[in-house]
Amino acid sequence: MDAYTGFAEVYDLFMEDVPYEQWCKIITNQLKREDICDGLILELGCGTGAMTRLLAKEGYDMIGVDSSLQMLAEAREKDDSQEILYLCQDMREFELYGTVRAVVSVCDSMNYLLTPEDFVQTVSLVNNYLDPGGLFLFDMNTIYKFRELMGNTTIAETKEHASFIWENYYDEETARNEYDLTLFLERENGLFERQIEVHEEQGYSVDKVKEMIGQGGMQFVDCFDADTLEAPTDISERIFFIAREVGKRR
Repeated sequence: MDAYTGFAEVYDLFMEDVPYEQWCKIITNQLKREDICDGLILELGCGTGAMTRLLAKEGYDMIGVDSSLQMLAEAREKDDSQEILYLCQDMREFELYGTVRAVVSVCDSMNYLLTPEDFVQTVSLVNNYLDPGGLFLFDMNTIYKFRELMGNTTIAETKEHASFIWENYYDEETARNEYDLTLFLERENGLFERQIEVHEEQGYSVDKVKEMIGQGGMQFVDCFDADTLEAPTDISERIFFIAREVGKRR
């Protein structure tokens, strides 16, 4: 089953501890250092639009791209201003009508690019749609997190109107992380509907990400631990990367 179908309607419920405000501050600080204080910003893998809305409140004109219609429906429902443009597109093939000042991607959306070819293709498209010197800021789960903290574990959580069972599997040889998600969603008749989704994320080393950024035509600028804001270490769980547009390929 495709990822983010049934999960879309309860995604924010189960992800309420995600530090979107903290990430937004990190992103806006980086943008303002480059004098990107307003203008058009694209978010890839925007999901239900939590970060998209926060950046819009910071004064940016936002475009949100996601491949899940269900997630975008939730995003549109939560957008009181109705000024954000949401597009249902695969991040490996997205198209815009013009360029943007920056592109952002959070909550490990880039880990869903399961091959180096897909990753490089996405970076190349980002480069193509950025203004000259524009920035690409994104975060990624680390191999350490997949291997040591998630591993082969099972997580279960219950809320008032929904429950889930998350069965995680990590393949050391391929650095591929798979989690099978079983959802129990309450319906109007008081019964619960069971839905199953399968998600996969790919782990990449910092050096590999730097290499793929270059292969996509962009310049690596910096990376740092999402929690400490210091240089990544062997036990970093999430890393922010910054890349710059340095010219278009012909």
